[in-house]
Amino acid sequence: MRIGAHILGCAGPRLLPDEAAFFREAAPWGFILFARNIESADQIRALTTELRNAVGRDAPILIDQEGGRVQRLKPPLARSWHPPLDQARHAGEHAERSMFLRYRLIADELRDLGIDVNCAPLVDVATDVTHPFLLNRCYGTDAGSVTRIGRAVATGLVAGGVLPVVKHVPGHGRGTVDSHLGLPATDASPEDLKAQDFAPFAALADLPLGMTAHMVYSAYDGEHAATVSQRMIGLIRHEIGFDGLLMTDDLSMEALGGTMTDRTRAALAAGCDLILHCNGDLAEMREIAGQAGRFDAETEARAEAALRLRNAPEPIDIPAAEAELEALLQGRVYDID
Repeated sequence: MRIGAHILGCAGPRLLPDEAAFFREAAPWGFILFARNIESADQIRALTTELRNAVGRDAPILIDQEGGRVQRLKPPLARSWHPPLDQARHAGEHAERSMFLRYRLIADELRDLGIDVNCAPLVDVATDVTHPFLLNRCYGTDAGSVTRIGRAVATGLVAGGVLPVVKHVPGHGRGTVDSHLGLPATDASPEDLKAQDFAPFAALADLPLGMTAHMVYSAYDGEHAATVSQRMIGLIRHEIGFDGLLMTDDLSMEALGGTMTDRTRAALAAGCDLILHCNGDLAEMREIAGQAGRFDAETEARAEAALRLRNAPEPIDIPAAEAELEALLQGRVYDID
């Protein structure tokens, strides 16, 4: 069976019979987990097995485990972390190494639970207007440091056997609206966007997976968010140079108008490879699956190339890594309130 051009979720901590039957038919490329899907380590391992069994293959399982506010796995299932921006600033000249270690440890936690894709690095460049929903999830306020830290994050994940997803292409840092609730926009010039916002994504264009931004860039397309803009997806592909597997940000967010059918059709017509739908609503997922269809040859090639990078973790001395990270941060990384 050809693979469906979507990534979907489920409603709770175990797969329901109706969900399993739907997934067998729809054959999504992968699945994404949220807090509603998480109870215990054994339960998560059972759920990831159920999801893969439903589609009859080793489907990728995604999660948002940035650390800080966006952290689906919490103690005792996983370490607790300060927001990325706080850690990067505190580590100073050691920011890259500290973030490599952070995400190498996160990868170890994810793989142990059957999760093999993490929606990071987030290389949106923070500005003085960045909305609070995003601000402390960023790595810095200049393209150079964000690029270097983003590369370290991706390298740490891959070393731990977890695929990275670079987000939010082509850059969300100028957004003053929470895209979960509305549609952010920027009127920055092409020159400023290329020098700051787009630069980290161009430097990390070799990463296997990317996630679009629900944001309007009026210098290029004043009507459509990047996710549903042919002009912006073309820019991502040809000017930024990203040729990996490109997924939308969550289509159930309120930044995009219209029905799920409208959103799905628009994103695919714009040039996205995959529809990401996160809320686990079965009726919405049926609607998306009916519109998204299956991979074409080009998308299938990108998907296969990404999964070829999903290797076994490299050896790591966990206590030594923890001790090095604690030394770099003077112990503060574990001083969580």
